[in-house]
Amino acid sequence: MPGPASHTYFSQRLRLHYVDWGNPDAPPLLLVHGGRDHCRNWDWVAEDLCKDYHIIAPDLRGHGDSQWMLGGSYLISDYVYDIAQLLHQTKLTPVTIVAHSLGGVISLRYAGVYPENVVKLVAIEGLGWPPKVVAERAAKTPQVRITEWVDTLRKLSARSPRKYDSIEDAFRRMQEENPHLSPVQARHLTVHGVNQNEDGTYSWKFDNYVRANQPFGIGKEDGEALWRNITCPTLLVRGLDSWASDPEEDGRLQHFSNARCVNFENAGHWVHHDQLDLFLSTVKDFLAE
Repeated sequence: MPGPASHTYFSQRLRLHYVDWGNPDAPPLLLVHGGRDHCRNWDWVAEDLCKDYHIIAPDLRGHGDSQWMLGGSYLISDYVYDIAQLLHQTKLTPVTIVAHSLGGVISLRYAGVYPENVVKLVAIEGLGWPPKVVAERAAKTPQVRITEWVDTLRKLSARSPRKYDSIEDAFRRMQEENPHLSPVQARHLTVHGVNQNEDGTYSWKFDNYVRANQPFGIGKEDGEALWRNITCPTLLVRGLDSWASDPEEDGRLQHFSNARCVNFENAGHWVHHDQLDLFLSTVKDFLAE
């Protein structure tokens, strides 16, 4: 099957990249990747679903083939704006969304702001940090949060992107990061996730500054209010081998009016890689309801 077509669009003066899998007369489906990832991580999902959907998948700012920020602040609100601009410019609303991790956080925020624009939503571990971690961060004074953020940015400013002598070295690092990946998956994610440097080495495409947690943002109560504002059917996906907590057990599910949870055994944070076939069948059943 031929791969997707690459396109660019502009948001807040940044040149951002997305891929389009064709089939423009079909219902639109947006795939949003997670942090330090890229749009081609969805290729196996897109290859299966593009027969029935018009799929587009963006590279978030600071990721993949999209432009990096000037400065070091990657805010969730800016990511939401980017998605809003992409859907506005492509005129692909109302849309179904499947998103992972950071992409899930962004997509749930978008669906809470523009509930009329989202038909259905699948969020793979997209609720952010577990409530215990959120509470620990909220308990810190503004002074502590800002000084920690400043210290983090200073460290990142002194950190050069890691260089790998070969694609094989980067491939082995990818396998170490997620042992659930097959060699074919790890190699594909690596090939599309690195750039070759001028000296012949390879580095990951993402901006290291995306690692910095912002000292302020939408608080817990406002975030929960946006979840309550989501009207579309929502599927919250979680891998049982992941660090993510169960939304049903930790109370976050109660903030959704039309959502349910599904847990996958033998899967970590990247459920759509670790249990691809089961994930696809689950998603297709959900979208067909």
